[in-house]
Amino acid sequence: MKTNLLLATFLAVSLLLTGCVSTKKHTALQTDYNTLNQRYQQSQIELAENKTKIRSLEDQLAQERANNAALRKSLDDLRNTLDKSINQGMQGNVNISKLVDEINASNKYIQHLVNEKNRSDSLNLVLVNNLTRSLSTNELRDVDVKVLKGVVYISLADNMLYKTGSYEISERAGDILGKIAKIIMDHDKYDVLVEGNTDNVPISRTNIRNNWDLSALRASSVVQALQNKYGVNPSRMTAGGRGEYNPVADNNTEAGKAMNRRTQIIITPKLNEFMELIGQPPAASSVDL
Repeated sequence: MKTNLLLATFLAVSLLLTGCVSTKKHTALQTDYNTLNQRYQQSQIELAENKTKIRSLEDQLAQERANNAALRKSLDDLRNTLDKSINQGMQGNVNISKLVDEINASNKYIQHLVNEKNRSDSLNLVLVNNLTRSLSTNELRDVDVKVLKGVVYISLADNMLYKTGSYEISERAGDILGKIAKIIMDHDKYDVLVEGNTDNVPISRTNIRNNWDLSALRASSVVQALQNKYGVNPSRMTAGGRGEYNPVADNNTEAGKAMNRRTQIIITPKLNEFMELIGQPPAASSVDL
């Protein structure tokens, strides 16, 4: 809402001053307005993605609450059995105690997962916002940044990143890779996968056998640039090529082929930390209900 008001006010002032300022100043104001509008549209997309993630988390919470309800029903059934079998009271008390502990542990685990998910989502949002703010309007035309299922995808156009028909990094790509490298180093709890993709046109180079080779070599070039030129820790990075087999558009059109010729830098939470979180629920005292 604040962004809409800002854009509207900016446009109104621009229109009022059109007759009073030079054409050059008016053009500058219009350019600023277009930039603000573009960033507003990007923020709307990010907002929609965040709402989708919230709905997914709500579904998980609903499932866990249903599990809790089933546990509570089991507890009620056990208590009824206890009333009928007083001689088995001691064993019944033990079972009741176990069920109560399970319910409490489940509640604590749910809260722990919610806290970790919120923390991860917040870090992703900060990462994306910092990166998009660091890129100029021209750079944003060649870079697509989005978050899907808790993973940050940075997609780079091949005509910006590489020399034509090659896997060598172009001089033009230097500034953008430098900004991405800074974001990666600022978020050292994340792993980085660099993934090369091509269209379906066969490569005709004597030193490159096919599109598998080209995509893998391009990904390797990006990883080595991030390591050697910008100081990203190589142990955090993986280079991979998917050739022509992961298209995002129709290869029957030139526009579709251009979209498929891309390199993605995929930033994800460290897998080992995620597995520890799933496999080892927190102790009863570690999270408050």
